[in-house]
Formats: sequence, structure tokens, C-alpha cells
Amino acid sequence: MTVRSMRSGIRVSSGFGLNALTEDEVRALHYATLEVLRDVGIRVESEVALEIFHGAGAWVERIGGYGIVRFPANIIEDCIRWAPSTTVYYGRAPIMDFQVEPHRVGFSTFGECLQVIDPQTREVRSATKQDLGRATLMCDYLDEIAVVERAMGSLDFEARIQPLHNYQAMVSQTSKHIFLGFNSAENTRRLAEMAAACVGGWDNFRKRPPLTALVCPTSPLVLVEMCCEVIIECAELGIGIAPISMVQSGVTAPATIAGSLVVHNAEVLSAIVLAQLTARGTPCTYASSSTMMDLRTFQPSLGAPEYGLMSTGLTQLAQYYQLPCWVGGGHSDSKLPDAQAAYESAQNATVAALAGANIIYGVGCLESGLTFDFAKLLMDSEQLRELRHTLKGIDISDPSMAVDVIRAVGPGGEFMTQQHTFEHMRTMSRAELFDRRKRAAWMKKTGGRDLTERAYAQALKILDEHRPYPLIEGAAELMQAVIDEEQARIQTS
Repeated sequence: MTVRSMRSGIRVSSGFGLNALTEDEVRALHYATLEVLRDVGIRVESEVALEIFHGAGAWVERIGGYGIVRFPANIIEDCIRWAPSTTVYYGRAPIMDFQVEPHRVGFSTFGECLQVIDPQTREVRSATKQDLGRATLMCDYLDEIAVVERAMGSLDFEARIQPLHNYQAMVSQTSKHIFLGFNSAENTRRLAEMAAACVGGWDNFRKRPPLTALVCPTSPLVLVEMCCEVIIECAELGIGIAPISMVQSGVTAPATIAGSLVVHNAEVLSAIVLAQLTARGTPCTYASSSTMMDLRTFQPSLGAPEYGLMSTGLTQLAQYYQLPCWVGGGHSDSKLPDAQAAYESAQNATVAALAGANIIYGVGCLESGLTFDFAKLLMDSEQLRELRHTLKGIDISDPSMAVDVIRAVGPGGEFMTQQHTFEHMRTMSRAELFDRRKRAAWMKKTGGRDLTERAYAQALKILDEHRPYPLIEGAAELMQAVIDEEQARIQTS
């Protein structure tokens, strides 16, 4: 064997990457955002939030039942520094913790689907709490899903306490970290109570909060009362927040990507500032669901290339601020899990992953976020497994270049029986749903069923066989008691 000394002074790639913007362009977006926050400001519809901002030195102009808050740059930049640059999305079981660091990429589902394609009947119908639980069970099974966002906005219970039902359905079916909308300060307190029961009490909850609140500024440039009260309550309870702006180019933001990024950035930073001024060090995930409005159809497009471009730009802004980020990718405007869905989902998930977003969400999503599909969830996950393999890049190490093996085999030899092959073959990608056989073997194995049909069949098998990590004793009963109490309260209010 040839002896080789260690290399020194060479540049090594640890995988593929993408910079859509230069450092100067990212700074330009930051400075433009500071200008908007200083000169235009944010409409704030919470008296408590107005007092918090005013007490920190922001300029507050009260107009009727709301206020316009304008921020000196130092407040914005101080609060960005106070937010943790890394965090852990704690699972109900520690084995499911997801460590968030720069360029560490994971995936999740979209969170606002109101319809579902039934995997048995293939009918499109309104989503239910049971459907949400089943989708969560699938996410628990799939290694590609790092954390679980509420996959469907099920509406079969009282709207004011639907988040409590959503959390109950989800936490019963997964031990991964959960993202969902809380919708009120009261829900925030009750959700914390439910989550504490699932992790063994308040002490464990404070050390390892197993859920994050998605909070949504209203475009353009508004923090409504409900958004503010959830941010404040979460900060006080030690729950992380993910401010997720949803600007639409040409309608709630300028008809340019750069202008939309500025509006989006101003909205998200204003929410982060409120959290940090309430409780310094509150975990904040920089989040996005911003895209273009197709003015020909007057529908927001989640499959358009602009969606992926915005995700990459916002990822770079989050990295500039050294904040964890959560951006869209994997969505489609198609109504079925067809070729359009595959192309759109792959395109936008790929650019967001190459940009190094921490969580890319949209798995299983169809019809611009309206419809969830179990088959697409599985097909997306298979594609993401291959994408993760691609992101590793090419290993140019001495064992990988294998010159000694090539020398041993020589011209006309074979590598299949070499120990080096046995040691490295498992590092190669493997297809499961995707098929790499020749046609005859494919027909024998699948009976000629296409990918979508096989995905539906696999989904039903997983739903029937997979069992999540069980809840601790008494948690299910306590959660139901919380829901019953809240149901009784709203009926008498």
C-alpha cells in the first residue's frame, strides 16, 4: 500500500451550496429594511405591545385603536443579537431532537391545507382532526421529516380552540418537535399546559419545550392584536416563535422580488423585536411563506420559481442575522400528485436546500397549499432523500479516490468482490418507491403500477402498521380535560 501524508493548505468542499445574493446585496436589503422600519413603521394593534415598544425607545404614534411604531436602527440590531443563533427543536422523546445550526437542512410539511385527498377513495374532501393525526403519524415514520408542522388546518371543532385539538391529534402520533399556530394568548397557556403534561411536568417543559408557535404578521406591515399577544405570551412562557410573513408580490408587497423581501423582512424583524423586548433570548425562527400573486388568475402561486427565489433570498437574510430559518419549498399548484407537482416541488425544494435553509416545508402539499395528499408526502420524501444525498457533494479523500484499489485490480479486473466495495457500497443512494429495475423486473415486482399508485398503497400500509412513541401516563387524560374545560368556557362566554 502506498503511504500518503495528510494534505495541508487545500480547500475542501463539504457539499453543494447556492448563494443567490452577494454579501453586498444582503446588506443592501438589510439597510432598506431599517429605512422602512424607521420611516414607515409597523401598524401595531395591541396596547400591551405598544407600551413594550415605547418603553424600549421606539417612536409610537397613536391613531384611534392602534399605533404606528417606528424603530431606531439600534433597537432592531440589538434585538437580532439577543435572539439565539442556534437552537434545538426538542422532541417529546430526546431521540427526536433536531439541532439547528447554520446550513443544517431538514424538511417538514405545509401547514394550511384545508382539504385532503383520501388515500383509499381518492376523493377530495374537507380535512378533519383524524386526518391530521394520520398525516402526523406518517411524518413520525419518515426520517426525512425533521419536525412536524400541522399538515392540515382541520376545522371540525370550535374554531377558537381548534389549536388545542390540533395539538392533541399531533402529539399523540409523533414524538418529534411540533410547529403550529396558537391563535390566542389563552390557547398559548393551555397548549403549554398540555405540552408540559406530555414531557413530564413544567420543569421538563421549561428545559425542553417540545413545540414552537407560528405567528403571522399581516401584510403589509401590520402586527394585529392576536399576533402580538401570542408572541408576548410565548416569550414569557419560554416557547420559541416562528414569525412567518406571507407577502404576495403585486398585492401586499411591491411587484418585485427585492421589494417583497424588504416588506417581508420588516414584518418578521418587528415580531422578533417584540419577542426579545418581552424576554431577551426567546428562540426565534425566521420564517417565510411569501410568494408572487399570479395577476392573471389572482391566485398566489406556491409552485412558481419566484417562490423558490424568495426562499433563497430570505434564507440568506436569516443567515446574515445568524438566525434559524424556515422557508417554503416542495409545494405545488397542481391539483393532483402528477408530473407538474413533481417538477414544481423538486425545483423549489432544491434551491432552498442549496441555500442552506434549516427547515424547508411543503412536503405533501398540492393546490397552492389548499390540499394535502398522502401519496405526495411519500413521493416528496423519497425525492428529499435523494436531494440530501446530493447535498453531501463529492468526497475527494484518499480512501474515496481509491488509487490503491485501482492498482490492485489493474486493467481488465473487477471491483465487485473487493473489500473496498463492501465497505463503501452502503454509502450509495438507494431507491425505495422510485424504481431502478429493468422493465421485466419492474412488471414482476409492481404489476405495472405507477409511482403514485404504489405511494398510496405504501401510505395505507404505514398508517396501518406504524406506532409512535407512546405518551407518558396521564398525558392523554390531562389533554382531554384541558380541551373539555375550554369547550365549556367558550360555551358560557
